[in-house]
Amino acid sequence: MQDPFYTKEKRKKTSSMLAADAWLDSSLYEFGQSLGRGWTRFQDFMSIFHVSGFKRLFVEIVSDGLSFFAIGCVLMVALAVPAFDATATGEFNKAEDYSVVFLDRYGAEIGRRGIRSDDSVALADMPDYLIKSTLATEDRRFYDHFGIDVVGTLRAIVSNAGGDSGTQGGSSITQQLAKNLFLSSERTIERKVIEAFLAVWLEWHYSKDEILKLYFDNAYMGGGNFGVVAASDYYFGKKVQDISLAEAAMLSGLFKAPTRYAPHVDLAAARGRANLVLSNLVAAGFLTEGQVTAARRHPATPIDRVADANSPNYFLDWAFVEAKKLIEARNHTTNNFVVRTTIDTTLQKYAEEAVISTVREGAEQYDVEQAAMVVTDTKGAIRAMVGGTDYGKSQFNRAIVSTRQPGSAYKIFVYSEAFEQLGLTPSDMITDRPVCIGDWCPQNYGRSYKGTVTLASAFSQSLNTVPVTLSIKTGRDTIAALSHRMGLQADYPVTRSLALGVASVSVLDMTSSYAVLANDGYKTPAFGITRMTTLSGDPVFDLDPDAPRERILSETTVANMNYMLRGVVTGGTGRRAQVPGVPALGKSGTTSSYRDAWFCGFTGNYVAAVWFGNDDYHPTNNLTGGNLPAMAWQKFMAYAHTNIDIKPVFGVDFVPEQTIIADADADGTDTDILERPPSLTPEAARKLVILANMFKAERETGSITTEASAPLPAAVEEL
Repeated sequence: MQDPFYTKEKRKKTSSMLAADAWLDSSLYEFGQSLGRGWTRFQDFMSIFHVSGFKRLFVEIVSDGLSFFAIGCVLMVALAVPAFDATATGEFNKAEDYSVVFLDRYGAEIGRRGIRSDDSVALADMPDYLIKSTLATEDRRFYDHFGIDVVGTLRAIVSNAGGDSGTQGGSSITQQLAKNLFLSSERTIERKVIEAFLAVWLEWHYSKDEILKLYFDNAYMGGGNFGVVAASDYYFGKKVQDISLAEAAMLSGLFKAPTRYAPHVDLAAARGRANLVLSNLVAAGFLTEGQVTAARRHPATPIDRVADANSPNYFLDWAFVEAKKLIEARNHTTNNFVVRTTIDTTLQKYAEEAVISTVREGAEQYDVEQAAMVVTDTKGAIRAMVGGTDYGKSQFNRAIVSTRQPGSAYKIFVYSEAFEQLGLTPSDMITDRPVCIGDWCPQNYGRSYKGTVTLASAFSQSLNTVPVTLSIKTGRDTIAALSHRMGLQADYPVTRSLALGVASVSVLDMTSSYAVLANDGYKTPAFGITRMTTLSGDPVFDLDPDAPRERILSETTVANMNYMLRGVVTGGTGRRAQVPGVPALGKSGTTSSYRDAWFCGFTGNYVAAVWFGNDDYHPTNNLTGGNLPAMAWQKFMAYAHTNIDIKPVFGVDFVPEQTIIADADADGTDTDILERPPSLTPEAARKLVILANMFKAERETGSITTEASAPLPAAVEEL
């Protein structure tokens, strides 16, 4: 029988559970009904904003536009972070801290590098037409915009799209100042965004006049000048307060392209730009045509800067970098220095003429546009440096940039290491035959093989398989190590093709390397500075001419290498480099696809390396090192050895060329062979040969009588 108490408790629990279940169900139902009513009310509310047709399209466009605008704002803020960092320091970019006056080896001034800056003139004291010329050309709405000239930017975009170079850019003066004070000159979208934020920051923190004053004082104006005050003195020899309208227009034209429009670089371009500035003054309504007429008729003329125009600018750029290293190493507190260099202006002129004339002669035939040359004496003193064919158009110094392959000119390192390590001599025999390193099998220039040849013959003919064979015997790492000890400074990978010159070198380093052979095997790094003092004369640096030098190659190796290098010129690939009356030695070099052509060599007096090629690395039209480079090298050496004592070369037995002079005897049958006496210079000997050959040819053709040839002895006596 069931317990009544148990049944009653059970019914009570069941009733409670049913009540709880009913409450939960009703609560969920009510909640659902609430959501439904809420959603209905929300739909009713949103229906107020419901649009259709054209209105819906407009709403969608605006909505998407606002979304993209929000995304753009986030991106812009992210890009502006560097701008905030730049202004946080409170420091502006500084112009170059040093000013250096350079002298040649004899003490004559050849140029200057570094800053010329002066911010001492207040904006109110500057000529009104200078300010108006700048505003008319650079930023006509300067006093109206908030740092970014939106109208000017749009105008520039339209102008550029139409192919018009114009005279007005899209950047406001404030933006240009922001770039000058905080940023580098790189052209990127990110930099332009940062520039815009900085321009707004400048507008918030400085007045318009203060911004304009900073712009006039910090803009680069060409010729090493920062600011209009320094530029006025440099170009016109005047205080900025005293310049004329024509001169102000010329200065205002420099802000956007100081190198291109500098009057001491291209006066015609500078005057053309100044004329456009005058037109801008009229177009902006600042002046009338009548007010600028006199300036048009009488354009500005800069003071004579012939010395600067004829300066060895590529060398000075390099020497300035070297001078700064010396200054910083000595922690000098002064900023103005005088540097005595090793440059010889006469030899510099010879080098420039040799390089430029040879490029012009072969530019069309060989599709070559650029060349470089470095000349030192046999102790390493740089006498000439040519970094390109036109410094005014390109300041890129091709003589010091290590991005070119030397080709066969590199083989001096291979053969020198073989002589040092294996004890070989130029007369030793070696077989010119196919050789492979893995799957790489180099070939000779003519795709043929000579069989058994001497090392001297292989070197003079620039055979490729022989140095590869030697590199296998000596090891390529040891060859690379020797090349660095001799003068190559740039690191390069040691590959299978190293023996054929697959390495990055500079013209300067190749000159230093060949100088080791010209200097009896001693390390001979090129140098261009012998003394440095402060402007007041206090010594900063003095080169020790007696400093000990490291021996790199033995005398035997030097003698063997010099013997073979002489053979290249007398009977090998460098025959175009022969200089009458001078013991010339050298090696040609040509890289694959004819991208680079070299000739490197020396005499007892000078060492020189010459490179020909193109800046964009496109191949030349089959140009080899034994062609134009050897010709340019020969031209220079012929000039350089005029009226000087010809020094011997270690290891080379050089006998002066015999001069054949037609006999002045009455019968005209004998020919005397005379050696050039020591007192007769090479130039006089060349004149003597020309004179003798002229008389000989005219006598053979019967166009001159024996009596007419009587002046010959007198002419010879004079020479």
